[in-house]
Formats: sequence, C-alpha cells, structure tokens
Amino acid sequence: MKILLIGATGGIGSRILNEALTRGHAVTAMARNTQTIAKREGLKIVQADVTDVASVAQLATGHDAMVSATSPRSKGGKEQYLATIHAVLQVAKKAKIPYVLFVGGAGSLEIEPGKRVLDTLLDKLPKERLEEPIVVVQARDVVFASDVAWTFLSPAGQIAPGERTGRYRLGGMQPVKDAEGQSRISNEDYAVAVLDELEHPVHKGRQFNVGY
Repeated sequence: MKILLIGATGGIGSRILNEALTRGHAVTAMARNTQTIAKREGLKIVQADVTDVASVAQLATGHDAMVSATSPRSKGGKEQYLATIHAVLQVAKKAKIPYVLFVGGAGSLEIEPGKRVLDTLLDKLPKERLEEPIVVVQARDVVFASDVAWTFLSPAGQIAPGERTGRYRLGGMQPVKDAEGQSRISNEDYAVAVLDELEHPVHKGRQFNVGY
C-alpha cells in the first residue's frame, strides 16, 4: 500500500510509521518538523502543514490510505488539532483518498449505552486535564459528520510505550478490558491494529477500540 501518514513524529505516529515500513508498505511521512524522522527504504519524508490543503491534496493524490495521528498535545494545542482534523478531511476529499483512519481517544467510548467515559471524568478531573479528552470527542464528531470513507480507532483507556506482542482484542463502543478489568494497550500493539485495519478494512464508517 501507499500510505500518507500525518503526524509521523508523535508517540503513536512513529509506531505506526515503523509498523507500516516493517510490513513493506510505502509511506509518505508528513509533519511540521521532520528532523527526528530517520531515512529508511520505502519512506518519503515531507515537511509540511496539512492545513495547507491545496498543496497537501496534490501530494496526497495517488495514495491508497491516509492516517491522521495528530494530537492536541502537540504545538498549537486544541485549536490547531481541530484545524488539522478539518484539513485532513478536506485533503482526503480533494485527493480522493479511498480510506482515512483517525487515531482517536477513549473518552468517547461508552461505559454503558448513552454514558461515555468522558462523562465519568467530568467531576473527577481538574478543568485543564479535561481539555484534551473533550477536544478529541469534538474531533470525533467532526469526523462522524464527514462524507469521506473514515474509521476512528480508539485505544484502550491506558496507552503507553511498551512491547509489541502482535496481539490485541477488538471492541466496539465499549472499552476492551483484560482479565483484571484493566483497559490497556501498548503504543506498539495499537500500531499493529492500525495496520491490520488498513490492510483489511472492516470498520469503515465506524468507531472501534482495541485492548488486551
């Protein structure tokens, strides 16, 4: 496959990049600062901002899939993050990308029908810690309202650097939990799930989550 990866330098994006290249895919890795991306076979490195929709759409044309791995933690914060989500959708439409996968968050998953994980945090966390999950839920709603072929992949409640086991379990709108009742996954196995979905898409137009 020929994959355009937006946000290739982040904690999740860098793992997706490595997983895709390891599997032999051709990747165009795009970021506003590409200095930390090492040259590798099958990799094209592009320093650009996806909000320059016209230029990026020209670059994106001919790719089989697009992955948006940006985060509200990056420079520019939540405003830049939402602008990036809107721009990714515009680029996908202009470039006629067949499939766009968005790296999401766990806040929009449901503890039970109609009750989101985010709802359980509103009276538990200080305002500044709520800003990130709130803006990711807002981004999800933007994606849901679009008319491109998308998937929104939420991680488990706990996601961090760790081991690549190649194993995970799939869930829908309720978080996947392990035998101890923990919702967790490593960055590396999340990236495995991203590539599995890109290679064999079964969640187009849907949100799903992965965990151990």
